[in-house]
Amino acid sequence: MNTDRLFNNLREEVRRIVPSDLDISSIAFEGPTVVIYTKDFDKFSENAAITRTLATELRKRVDIRPDPESLSESDVVEEKIRAKVPEEAEITDLFFDFDTGVVTIEAINPGAIVGKGGQLLNDIKKECGWNVKPVRSPPIPSKTISDVRGYLRYSREERARILERIGRKIARPTLEGGEQFVRMTALGGFRQVGRSCMLLQTKESRILIDCGLDPGSDATPYFNMPELQPLDGIDAVVITHAHMDHCGLLPVLFKFGYDGPVYCTPPTRDLMALLQLDSIKLMYGEAKKAPFEASHVRSEILHVIPIAYEKTTDISPDVRLTFYNAGHILGSSIAHFNIGNGFHNVAFTGDTKYEKSWLFNPANTRFIRLESMVIESTYGGRNDVQPSRADASKEMAEILAQAAGTGGKVLIPVFAVGRSQEVMLVIEEMMRTGAMPKIPVYLDGMIWEATAIHTAYPEYLNSQLKTQIFQQNENPFLSPIFKRVETADMREEICHSPDPCIVLATSGMMTGGPVMEYFREWADDERNWLLFVGYQSEGSAGRQIQRGRKEMTLRRGGKEMTLDIRMHVETVEGFSGHSDRKQLMRYISSLEPKPSKLIVCHGEDRKCTDFASSVYQKYRIETKAPLNLETVRLR
Repeated sequence: MNTDRLFNNLREEVRRIVPSDLDISSIAFEGPTVVIYTKDFDKFSENAAITRTLATELRKRVDIRPDPESLSESDVVEEKIRAKVPEEAEITDLFFDFDTGVVTIEAINPGAIVGKGGQLLNDIKKECGWNVKPVRSPPIPSKTISDVRGYLRYSREERARILERIGRKIARPTLEGGEQFVRMTALGGFRQVGRSCMLLQTKESRILIDCGLDPGSDATPYFNMPELQPLDGIDAVVITHAHMDHCGLLPVLFKFGYDGPVYCTPPTRDLMALLQLDSIKLMYGEAKKAPFEASHVRSEILHVIPIAYEKTTDISPDVRLTFYNAGHILGSSIAHFNIGNGFHNVAFTGDTKYEKSWLFNPANTRFIRLESMVIESTYGGRNDVQPSRADASKEMAEILAQAAGTGGKVLIPVFAVGRSQEVMLVIEEMMRTGAMPKIPVYLDGMIWEATAIHTAYPEYLNSQLKTQIFQQNENPFLSPIFKRVETADMREEICHSPDPCIVLATSGMMTGGPVMEYFREWADDERNWLLFVGYQSEGSAGRQIQRGRKEMTLRRGGKEMTLDIRMHVETVEGFSGHSDRKQLMRYISSLEPKPSKLIVCHGEDRKCTDFASSVYQKYRIETKAPLNLETVRLR
């Protein structure tokens, strides 16, 4: 059966299920979604049971949208909305999504748009003809989100063509006969931390999970493997989260001809665009050639299909994808694949944290079915035990108070996403409660913009922080102690100021970025402190300094300079977004159901093998810690 025949059958099924008195203008396929356009959108909205029935019987995602021809121009609709919405709503922005017919109204008081019993919102929908969605305005505006939305709006015709092509590929006829199988090939990040990349293959499909760079070297995933050729034969790329060792080389795929979908959570889309574009600037500033250009990041954005947690989506003829919370950073996900309608179920954890942190709830442990799991082991070594968040906070307070007391400066290398926001929360609490003196805390790099993206997605944060963020007087990120470093002149002024201060700066492993500017100026003064709060990969400058290196040669302005490292160097454990050994073992113990096979990755060689051995001894689960380029048959 060809693709057109399948599409026609689906259309017939839709028309059979939908009552004849409801007008259907057209039926289209956008990526994994069956889209039904109607001039009776308000009637569909009043009967949610129809959508549920369609999704159940078609076994696909279904989206009901207003007929594009019935949608008024955005400027006309905006004028009508502003006329009907009361002033106390305090509208801050409107975003028109022509793909879906949804106009999102960001407001300080979105409840004022809904009205009593939802009557005002219904009136606005009827008058505008759009599906109106009121949401609370993020306390910190994000330029990245605004730019992504604007680019998607500008390129909506191209994106529509991309989604239609993806939909046809997903609905293509399956191969007749032959044995079903599931296998995984390690293309990077196995018995190492960095360049995470895996290929999941079935009888029908090839799916790439993550596509990261190696922070400590120029090594890339094994892109030249025959399984990846040609690139247009890959059905989908799935990104577990936005750290560069998991998504940093994704634009390279588009540079060399990949033209398929990328699946990730909505925050991951925005964060990885932010970090990828920033990496181009950093490499340019260090006279290095970036492996991709901004145009490749823009192409990536057009191909991203964002999926929220626990929403199941077809991504190929025989594979369905569901994301679950991984507890690592904003939008980080465990990617669960249902293959062959129950033939095999495998989950890739990405990076996980099985503990409630200052930002997130612990990683998900419950799945409908689970036969295999690919799990990280960054801190899976026998002696990798981290202190609690409370103990880590106490240790940091002592170090910061000591540094401030001697008039020293504290430099904290951080990743823009995740650790930055947790360290900000801890410092804010310490200064607010008097646990340490109030001194300026400078944020350099992409930290502030990443924080803005956090406030735009409160549903991905734990409930306590979500509540704080939307109470302007209690929002810890808006504390006056935090000051953005926006210019090179401001950075220079901070570097040479005699006053004590704290600087949070990227990059987190000291492989480049603004952190190195402060390090060059402060390294030879024993009154100053260098405080590590995140993982330092093998080969990175951060790992070398952590191990006690006292002299380092750096380049500046094309010239080499040798630094004597006299500043205090400390590491505060407990801030990591990775589970330690005990948490990993507890995570496996809590899994429902238990997998029968466990593949260990994302850890140094001895940690991967030791963790795999320990899991087998304790739980009698078949385990394997493959090397890069090995293929493991899951079923």
